[in-house]
Amino acid sequence: MKIREVKSFAKINLALHVTGKITKLHKIESIVKFIQLHDLITIKKINGNKHKISFNGRFSGNIKKDNTVDKLFKILDEQKLLNNKKFQIKVKKDIPQEAGLGGGSMNAATILNFLIKKKFIKIKQKKILQIANLIGSDVILGINPMSAILSSNGVVKKFLKSSSFYILLVRPNFGCSTKKIYLGVKKFSKPLLNNPKKKMLNLRFLLKYENALEKIAFSKYSKLKKLKSFLENLNQPLFVRMTGSGSVIVAYYQKKQDCELAKVRFKRKFKNYWCNTSKTI
Repeated sequence: MKIREVKSFAKINLALHVTGKITKLHKIESIVKFIQLHDLITIKKINGNKHKISFNGRFSGNIKKDNTVDKLFKILDEQKLLNNKKFQIKVKKDIPQEAGLGGGSMNAATILNFLIKKKFIKIKQKKILQIANLIGSDVILGINPMSAILSSNGVVKKFLKSSSFYILLVRPNFGCSTKKIYLGVKKFSKPLLNNPKKKMLNLRFLLKYENALEKIAFSKYSKLKKLKSFLENLNQPLFVRMTGSGSVIVAYYQKKQDCELAKVRFKRKFKNYWCNTSKTI
């Protein structure tokens, strides 16, 4: 098999509410979009006894042995879905870790998507959902990535052609542990997205929502709160919001020029912080 390259796009949470808890897991609802920032994955079918999985690139350090890609192939092998086929997987990591951008989850989703589309595995939607949930709660969002609303009852509704934004993503020189942030959740929000509609992806509605994890993250990391305040005064963004459990803060713009100028101004002030301009897709 020739080497195939696939892009694994980062996802952002434009809104996120924690609506309850089931045993150890929290129930959330969220408005999600994908952005042009991506990891690049090369996939090749090989002869051998085991899969060869490796990571390289700027954000490849400290990736655990029990990562999402390893988990995916372990599940597929255990359930004998690959018929003993083995693959070489190389992931070039350009999406920061512990950032709230879903890099690892989207890597697994992208590879699973590829294996299904190229008919290396043949499974129905119910089985796809089951495998995705075994890897991580947000993996299902990356199967056929597009704008989506995740309701608190676990239902995902996807939408074609919704409002797009230019975005400035900034990350301090530390990440946020998802587990630690969720441990700080003491109050639950009333569900607002259980009847998902496309208009909820429009600016007028997005301004009404929030990321409920911001307060917890800001109480633990005061630098994040300062970053958000700085971004709110940078070229008049439409709004500024943390994505996921952090540590990336996102400023949303209507015009590309405003977004690019904001990046220049940000880099003058925070020379050692990662920042990137992108666009929702």
